[in-house]
Amino acid sequence: MVYERCKEVDLLERVVVATDDERIYTEVVSFGGECVMTSPNHKSGTDRIAEVAKSLDVDVVVNVQGDEPLISPESIKQAIIPFFENKDIVMTTLKTRINSKEELFNPNVVKVVCDKFGYALYFSRLPIPYGKTVEMGYPFKVEEEMLKNYFKHIGLYAYKSDFLIKLSEMSPTFLEEREGLEQLRVLENGYKIFVVETEYNSIGIDTEEDYINLKKRLGEIDD
Repeated sequence: MVYERCKEVDLLERVVVATDDERIYTEVVSFGGECVMTSPNHKSGTDRIAEVAKSLDVDVVVNVQGDEPLISPESIKQAIIPFFENKDIVMTTLKTRINSKEELFNPNVVKVVCDKFGYALYFSRLPIPYGKTVEMGYPFKVEEEMLKNYFKHIGLYAYKSDFLIKLSEMSPTFLEEREGLEQLRVLENGYKIFVVETEYNSIGIDTEEDYINLKKRLGEIDD
């Protein structure tokens, strides 16, 4: 499903699946897709696609993760377009507005805050910014109208190819390992990530509950 949606994006010249699992390789090849077997020793998806990128003659590499089965082709294009508009951008990703308190306080939903120019300041599993109240504490009180000020990070990334390779050669950083968010390696090393706001609201499959919600959305099981 992810492969098919990527093929719909006219800005992508090639769609390549990178994996270290022979079952995935066999499945992709069976439907005519392009797949590359990579080292089983990679600790992150960034490192895995960087291995493939070294063999490709391309300017920009887009990392669409396999746990985003409903990814919108339009949102993929939104992550690519900034590279045509600003030659200084080395990496992009996406965000969308959080629409519930459940999402806001769910640690599996990564939050992002940006500066006024659209570059990421920080990513966290906790709600950021903190909602200061008289009582303080956590979880803090948040009014429904305030939810529009919180953004959910969508785990799709695009990189200039040379920067992706450089990134894969950087050592894991403290914040990256503490939060379990590899994009923090970029910020800790002093580089910028341009964040595009999109209306696409992902259903990343990180837990069994996520998988059940996906099946419901596809109508394969009843609510």
